[in-house]
Amino acid sequence: MTEDQQRAAQEIAFCEAILAKSGENVLRETLRDAPVEAWSHYPAGDVFDPNSGAQWYYHCHVPAADGVEHGHFHCFVRPEGAKGPVHHVVAVGVDAFGRLHRLFTVNQWVVGDNWLAAEPTIALLDRFDVQLAKPSYLVNRWLTAVLRRYEGEIAELIRERDRRLDAHVPPEGVTVREDRGLEVTSALVIGAVNPPRA
Repeated sequence: MTEDQQRAAQEIAFCEAILAKSGENVLRETLRDAPVEAWSHYPAGDVFDPNSGAQWYYHCHVPAADGVEHGHFHCFVRPEGAKGPVHHVVAVGVDAFGRLHRLFTVNQWVVGDNWLAAEPTIALLDRFDVQLAKPSYLVNRWLTAVLRRYEGEIAELIRERDRRLDAHVPPEGVTVREDRGLEVTSALVIGAVNPPRA
């Protein structure tokens, strides 16, 4: 692990520890006791840092992706600001206890972003830095640290995304990036599946 990755891992642990002291976790802090509805964005209107161009929202699907994941944070970068193009870099899945579960990439139709090939997308990873007090400073810092800690793995997932799309044959009359039969284009399971100890 590089020095930057070590610092990011420490920040992840720090954010989780501070939340736990208050009986919270990344997921509960994000939802803030709101009734959870599939496909809805949390928080409403998304989170956007005008200085870095980083943007995120959390949502969940029905049915869930697997027996572990509660939902995921979709992470984007808008390098030209709020009115400029938006590029999806990675999704960060968490379990019902708010612990990191997996990292994954998606086909373009899933988020409707402005498409970039792998290497220009990877070049945006350093731009994902959310330094905002709201809706939760700790969640913003945690998510930023996750992307730093796993930057190498995310870069490889983005490359795998493009390899998968290049190899995929969509139905006739459908472009590969609009093929709803291909949603997740690459994934890496990170977290443990056991509930935390009381």
